[in-house]
Amino acid sequence: MKRSRWLRIGVGLIFISLVVGGYLVFEWLLPNLGRTRRVWLYLRNPSAYPEWRVKIRERCGNAPFLIPTDGYIGFLWGDSFRPGHRHQGIDIFSGTEPGVTEVRVAYPGYLTRLSDWKSSVILRSPRDPLQPDRQIWTYYTHLASPEGDSYIVETFPPGTQEVYVEAGTLLGYQGNYSGDPNNPVGVHLHFSIVKDRKGRFLNELEIENTLDPSPYFGLPLNASTNLDQIPLCEE
Repeated sequence: MKRSRWLRIGVGLIFISLVVGGYLVFEWLLPNLGRTRRVWLYLRNPSAYPEWRVKIRERCGNAPFLIPTDGYIGFLWGDSFRPGHRHQGIDIFSGTEPGVTEVRVAYPGYLTRLSDWKSSVILRSPRDPLQPDRQIWTYYTHLASPEGDSYIVETFPPGTQEVYVEAGTLLGYQGNYSGDPNNPVGVHLHFSIVKDRKGRFLNELEIENTLDPSPYFGLPLNASTNLDQIPLCEE
C-alpha cells in the first residue's frame, strides 16, 4: 500500500516537472523563434520589408546614440540562441552583400583596434551620457569578409590606440566574419555597450559585462521586455 502511494507521488512529481520544464522551454523558444523567423524572411528578400529598417545616423527622440548603420535590428540584447546563453548586444542586418553598408560611430569616444582584430573596434567614452560618473565602451564587430579581409577603413589600422572620433565618423562596412571561413554569420553589425573596470573594457562575450542599449538608442532593445516588437524610431 505504501509502495503504491509513493509510486503515485513519484509519478505526479515527474508529471509536474515535465509540465514546468515544457512551459519554460516554450517561454524560451517563443520570442527567439519569432525573431529568428523574421531575420530569415528579411535576409531572403530585404526589399519586401523596408518598413522594418532603421536608418544610419538617425536619432530616436532625445536618445544620446545615433543609429550606427542601415538595416533591420533582428536580434536584441538578452536574446538566447541556445539555453544558458544570452546575446550581449544588438545585431543590425543590412540585407546587402558584404563590404557595402556603412558602419558609423554611434557616440563619440577614443577608438582602439587591437593588433589581432580583423573585424572589430572599440571606443572608450569617458562620460556615460546616462550616468556621467562612469566610463563606458562601445564595441562594433563583424566588419570583415568570411576570410578575414577587413572592411574597417584604413584610418584605423590594427594597433590603433586611443584615437578620438566624433559621432557619425565612418568606421567601415558590414561584413559576415565569424573566424571560420566555412561558417559566415550573415552580413550584419554586432554592436554592444561594454562596462569599464579600472580604465579597461571587460570581456564583451559575457552579458553581465554589457549594458542594456535600449535607453541609449531610445528603442525597445531588451529581449526580456520586447517579445515581438520590431525596434523602430517613432515618427
